[in-house]
Amino acid sequence: MEAKLLEVRLHGIRYQARYIHSFEFRAVNGGELPAFTAGAHIDLHLPNGLIRSYSLANAPVERHRYVVGVNRDAKSRGGSAYVHDALKVGHVLQVSEPRNNFRLFEGAPHTVFIAGGIGVTPIRSMISRLEALGRSWELFYCARDRHSAAYLDELRAMGERVQTNLHFNFDQEPGGQLLDIAALVSRLNENTHVYCCGPLPMLAAFEKATAGLPQERVHVEYFNAKEQPAAEGGFQVELARTKRVIQVARGKTILDALLDAGIDVPYSCMEGVCASCETRVLGGVPDHRDLVLSKEEQAANDRMMVCCSGSKSERLVLDL
Repeated sequence: MEAKLLEVRLHGIRYQARYIHSFEFRAVNGGELPAFTAGAHIDLHLPNGLIRSYSLANAPVERHRYVVGVNRDAKSRGGSAYVHDALKVGHVLQVSEPRNNFRLFEGAPHTVFIAGGIGVTPIRSMISRLEALGRSWELFYCARDRHSAAYLDELRAMGERVQTNLHFNFDQEPGGQLLDIAALVSRLNENTHVYCCGPLPMLAAFEKATAGLPQERVHVEYFNAKEQPAAEGGFQVELARTKRVIQVARGKTILDALLDAGIDVPYSCMEGVCASCETRVLGGVPDHRDLVLSKEEQAANDRMMVCCSGSKSERLVLDL
């Protein structure tokens, strides 16, 4: 069943940093939008047919708008370039209701955020939430230089108390160097929760540094896949609701095969990072390639991301 879509109007575009703009959307009818929690994202259904996921940067208390930050990526697959070049204030488009794969644990005695570049976007929302709760937090924000760091003005405008919680690391400015994530993690107090969102090398260093910590205290969000989608093919997918059987050929993902067969399946990132295509598994063993499910959730084999994951068995039975 296709997810419910909301009709919104692009209300404003704001320069945040070099190549980064924020885009503010409001309901066409002027009413409240569905509530969201810090760390959530929405899917933009773009007029050119692309669907792209972007994290919400604004405070969850703001029910009148959704604000996303978009980096005009030089390696764009068409999404970020289109958002920057084609969307204009006043344009009406559809977005999904918010979903959250990067939830904030609000009860932590102290929270440490590590952000790289555009990865600060969901963390910007989390900081707003913790400030509203009066919780303790710190942000270690990494960028090439201060001109590449988004939301600096907004963070600094949050008040003097916030300034003591901000630590900037501009590695390409004079005297700059990469943040020593391992050293930072080693200094964390017991029960501190730590979050990281940024480019793949930063996330790899973060996961290595936090491997020895209780995993309930470690939170990470990927914007891009770590490995290629499973496209080995050579297995069948049975659609439990219709008993239809679809062959997944070599070079095709499950999502490719479903779409080729005319099956209406929700999807967005096609890299296993947004959970738009999450599907219940009723039989068989998936070959999980996503970055949404935990190791325990993957081991349960009761759901999968059909955009990137394959099959270890000759047949998968999906709740479709």
